[in-house]
Amino acid sequence: MRAGQRLTELPDVVKWGDWSLISLYLSLVSGIIVGIHYSPAEPFYSTSALDILVPYGSFFRSLHFYSSQFFFIFAVIHYLCVFHRTESYTPRSFVYLILCLPIALLLLFTGYVLRSDATGFSAGMIAEHIVEAVPLIGPALNNLLFSISDQGMYRVYLHHVISFDLLFLFLAWNHLRRYPVQISRHLLFIAILLLFCLLISAPMDPESLGVFYITGPWFFLGLQELLRYLPPFIAGVVIPLCLVIALALLRPRAKRYRLILIFILVWLGCYSLLTLLALTAHG
Repeated sequence: MRAGQRLTELPDVVKWGDWSLISLYLSLVSGIIVGIHYSPAEPFYSTSALDILVPYGSFFRSLHFYSSQFFFIFAVIHYLCVFHRTESYTPRSFVYLILCLPIALLLLFTGYVLRSDATGFSAGMIAEHIVEAVPLIGPALNNLLFSISDQGMYRVYLHHVISFDLLFLFLAWNHLRRYPVQISRHLLFIAILLLFCLLISAPMDPESLGVFYITGPWFFLGLQELLRYLPPFIAGVVIPLCLVIALALLRPRAKRYRLILIFILVWLGCYSLLTLLALTAHG
């Protein structure tokens, strides 16, 4: 981006960025309502009761679920639009923005786990297995992040509503404060999103007898399939970390830019293939 050029002068950047922020705001507001009725001591029951017993509970749970998904998807598209157009960020600021992506994924992931349905509980157990496989610090790290086997959903709930949110805000604050969104310009988008959440309920998977393979969240499928072929530490920590490092190093004028870009494209292609394999083989 040229000196003095504003982000608001880039229409496609503003569109995806605004939609991402609006989705985030809706996720936060609906998350407060959902969180009031959620109990980490009885996660599956409280989530089910939200749909059945709380007035408009199903709508607010769907709004929280889908707005969170749209926030991440629009944020990724926004990044793709901005990447070749802006060099106004310092290397540290750029790294902060890249780190927002895995933190956003952790927020999405912990949201899945907190449902404690068949998908959420299985995903939580897989995450515990991956974290515990980290050499030397695995058990301590699991005790810090998840500890579902010993503590239930208490640690996951704490990180979902406080820790990861504050970390995301810290990493993204410099970007958010210079990029305000005008809600009045996107009333149609808000209306469509609200209608979508009113008509389509958020998923809730009860435990099914005779089912031995449960697919995890959509962004987790490739990793879940990769765990079938590689050790947990390599598949669940090293390989995802390689992508984060590559994205942090990928600047338009960075050294070995093309080599890093090819690595990212190959990584994403392989992950998409694994995701497709997981869907077709076990769908």
